[in-house]
Amino acid sequence: MKKLFTILAVICSINGFAQTNTATWHGVLKIAAQELTLQLHVDEAKKEVLLDVLEQGAEGQAMEVVHLTSDSIHVTIPNLMLNYQGKVVGDSILGTFRQGMFKTSLNMARGEVKYNRPQEPTKPYPYQTMEVMFSNKEAGITLFGTLTLPVDYKGKRVPVVLMVTGSGPQNRDEELFGHKPFLVIADRLARNGIASLRYDDRGVGASNGTFENATTDDFKADAQAGVAYLRNLKMFSKVGILGHSEGGTIAYMLASERKTDFIVSLAGPACRIDTMMVEQINGLASSQGATTKVVKSVADAKRVLKVDNNVWLRHFFELDITPYISKISCPVLSVYGDVDRNVPASMNVPILRQNLSPKKHNITKVYPGLSHMFQHNATGNPMKTMKIEETFSEEVLKDIYTWINSL
Repeated sequence: MKKLFTILAVICSINGFAQTNTATWHGVLKIAAQELTLQLHVDEAKKEVLLDVLEQGAEGQAMEVVHLTSDSIHVTIPNLMLNYQGKVVGDSILGTFRQGMFKTSLNMARGEVKYNRPQEPTKPYPYQTMEVMFSNKEAGITLFGTLTLPVDYKGKRVPVVLMVTGSGPQNRDEELFGHKPFLVIADRLARNGIASLRYDDRGVGASNGTFENATTDDFKADAQAGVAYLRNLKMFSKVGILGHSEGGTIAYMLASERKTDFIVSLAGPACRIDTMMVEQINGLASSQGATTKVVKSVADAKRVLKVDNNVWLRHFFELDITPYISKISCPVLSVYGDVDRNVPASMNVPILRQNLSPKKHNITKVYPGLSHMFQHNATGNPMKTMKIEETFSEEVLKDIYTWINSL
């Protein structure tokens, strides 16, 4: 999901290193009831400092270096009126953070933040994986990914899913906030007789092309090329799409064109995007404690998100997915979390239930307590995503592979 899918401002920065030319430091900035985990990557020789704001999924923000030595640091982000100064004492930086008139102490510890991810598989895997590539010939780009075959695969034709990421540049694991949901999903599918192909977005990882200024239609064309590649392998009994967020919308769109044998939409928008964005902005604000609406209209949402300055968002705002839904004839599994603040179930589930044909294999399900990332998250606040150990609900994972195997 794009960073514009959150309305949070990148607010902070810190840094320091000692004893070596490069170091990473981390600390927690407390602002009222909110906490932001900041990580600084410092290269003393190059006089470079990069900032990560982990809860926001923001990485590699360059900072201006005012002063940087082995025992002290002073860095800024001028356009945010941000300033951090500190002294290195052993494996700590004792510092002060300022933004405008706000001032607070901000101490940092040496090393990267490490979070436990118990669902991530570790090598050696009990199944085969291979690096593959396919081309979107019209766009002139080649996309690279990982084809995962089921445990004990011996050439029998099995179902396969193409995984399509949400908005924003993402790698094949859909790596966000320190989690790798597509890696976890691919692992569970492989352990239950289902193959998968997950790929780096255009311009990300090993894939070439340019991500900037690409629209949903461009990403749809990339996914269509992936489906064609899987069909041409002639290894699979059925070729489906599993898409998350914008990827779920792409799944609906391709299914309406009869390009796929089945789809799994994970929190995919099925409604008018512009009206959904109004609810998204207000929902995200509410999850962080806001008591009044931030925006009241589509025009307000466009202003807040600066739609006119963003090619992808301008195109996305114009989409209405509802007409695609009624044209779908293949089996559809659509799943949503009831505390999803990005793609509210209340706006999308009724449309699916009204417009999808009432076939046996068409299932729309809402899961209590799950967020946009399908984590158990009481408020749905995306700022908590990083610190939650669960990557993806086991209940939803089981429902996905059970449903695919029932087709």
